[in-house]
Amino acid sequence: MTQNHVSGMETSAITVLKRAVELDHSSRFQESLVCYQEGIQLLMDVLKAVTDESKRGHYREKIEGYMNRAEQIKAHVNQMKEDGKYHEQIRISEDATGYSYESLFKPYITSALTEVWVEDPYIRHTHQLYNFLRFCEMLLKASCELKRIHLLTSQDEADSSQQNSALAELKESLSAHGVTLDLQYSSTIHDREIRFDSGWIIKIGRGLDYFKRPKGRFSIGYCDYDLRQCQETTVDIFHNKHTKTL
Repeated sequence: MTQNHVSGMETSAITVLKRAVELDHSSRFQESLVCYQEGIQLLMDVLKAVTDESKRGHYREKIEGYMNRAEQIKAHVNQMKEDGKYHEQIRISEDATGYSYESLFKPYITSALTEVWVEDPYIRHTHQLYNFLRFCEMLLKASCELKRIHLLTSQDEADSSQQNSALAELKESLSAHGVTLDLQYSSTIHDREIRFDSGWIIKIGRGLDYFKRPKGRFSIGYCDYDLRQCQETTVDIFHNKHTKTL
């Protein structure tokens, strides 16, 4: 392994671990834990490539410190889950970027996830239907055993044909990937909530529709939602160990 490669891994580790500390200080513990684990792995890769014993000692010390903090966070999160007191809040500011569905939901998706409930009254218009499609794609790409997605939304009273045909096509497409889409409509639904059978509950003020319209079809952010500007909204994350019984 070249010195440049090692230096590059070390730079990446520093960037990820700096983000972990920032999230830790903001009490966004689950997200910080993901970053700590990623950063620790990068540092361990650096340690394997370094031969200078003084540098190896330095890296070992750093790794041990970050591992201890990660274990403390894990214990703290598990205790809050057990007590039913877990609550995290993320405030997405106007025009902020970096909040794709992958970035927002990944810290809460585990290999044990098999079932997801989406309650959102506004999966009706074209861009909202595409948002839901992207959310489903994100779940399919995640490291989990997804079997079923439940969608509760409201029917487009003005023109339900596009909504019905789009969701029927998505249902068929998901079925080809071994996932069942359970679709229900409600005329009284108001709240927006996403639940995982692993216990996580995510409430987003604007539901899945928190992205701004891109300036054009060939503007940055049109394809990559991490580069798409957001509308101001609040995300509340809870954990309920009894979610599977809902």
